[in-house]
Amino acid sequence: MKFIISGGGTGGHIYPAIAIANELKNIHKNAEILFVGALGRMEMEKIPKAGYTIIGLNIIGIERKLSLKNLLFPFKLLQSIWKAKAILKDFKPDVVIGVGGYASAPLLYAANSMKFPTLIQEQNSFAGMANKWLSKKTKKICVAYQNMDKFFPKEKIILTGNPVRQDILDISPEKKEKAIEFFKLNPNKKTVLVIGGSLGARSINETISANLSFFIDNDLQLIWQTGKNTYQTNPNEKELLKNPLLYQTEFIYQMDLAYSLADVIISRAGALAVSEICLVQKPTIFIPLPSAAEDHQTQNALALVNQKAAEMVKDNETKQILMEKLLSLIQNQDICEMYQKNLAFLAKPNASSDIAEEVMKLVK
Repeated sequence: MKFIISGGGTGGHIYPAIAIANELKNIHKNAEILFVGALGRMEMEKIPKAGYTIIGLNIIGIERKLSLKNLLFPFKLLQSIWKAKAILKDFKPDVVIGVGGYASAPLLYAANSMKFPTLIQEQNSFAGMANKWLSKKTKKICVAYQNMDKFFPKEKIILTGNPVRQDILDISPEKKEKAIEFFKLNPNKKTVLVIGGSLGARSINETISANLSFFIDNDLQLIWQTGKNTYQTNPNEKELLKNPLLYQTEFIYQMDLAYSLADVIISRAGALAVSEICLVQKPTIFIPLPSAAEDHQTQNALALVNQKAAEMVKDNETKQILMEKLLSLIQNQDICEMYQKNLAFLAKPNASSDIAEEVMKLVK
């Protein structure tokens, strides 16, 4: 059997795509899986590291302001559709799966026009323009949130949740012991995990940077993923980071260990982060990225806040109120327990296998 999985751009698209591929391999170990991504984007590096082949399309996104780049978009889109058709004709997949991101739209459009069965995996609570457009001809749409029939044909929707990295499903006490050793922290102190996404989050990083002494003064441990694009150390901060309470790194590859040790999490509200937090059931303060398309991160966060499963701080209020909110939450055990209980209700641990099952139903 042959499958194409298309999409990427961020870890939030890439890791679910890999999880679906791995599950398809579990079902049929001889299955051939080809990824199609966007040239120059993160997937071109991460997918080969996961052991899969990827082909890049020369596609770009549309900027939400007047720019020369936008003038190139129609030409790059047509070029990408033409290349996508050539890939499909050559590979002849049984099913094509779109996980969102630049490359997903031209590949899925080409697949629909050539009558290949297609499935969309919509990760957010507010569907993007491309997926709404593609949904008219796609066979099935796997979603992570209720009430998605306001975006898609109801008869095509299957509520599966978002696939996550397999190691996140296990954050047992043994993992916590490994985490203590790995991060060199104290098992008897409260720990805050800060994750602004794989590329970083300027408002979060600037707030944490300005408040490192807050963690030291309140005897709180910090695991801080800064990302690579929005962070620069300053001399004063370098000195503070020598404190054994503080652990700072550009990227955390062992997220299962970080989650197992965390008492409270501060995070962006991308689809993958929200799904993982539901599974690990840790009290969380979400700070949605305001520039996300259709403000979908705010909608993702509100889906949990409205269920009394998390808290939210607006990006432009981060510097003013985040630390106060954090201290209030970490000191209130009753609220933390309520969030944990409600997060467990929202978790979808079998998302990968449920999506793979729907893919197999489409095989002719």
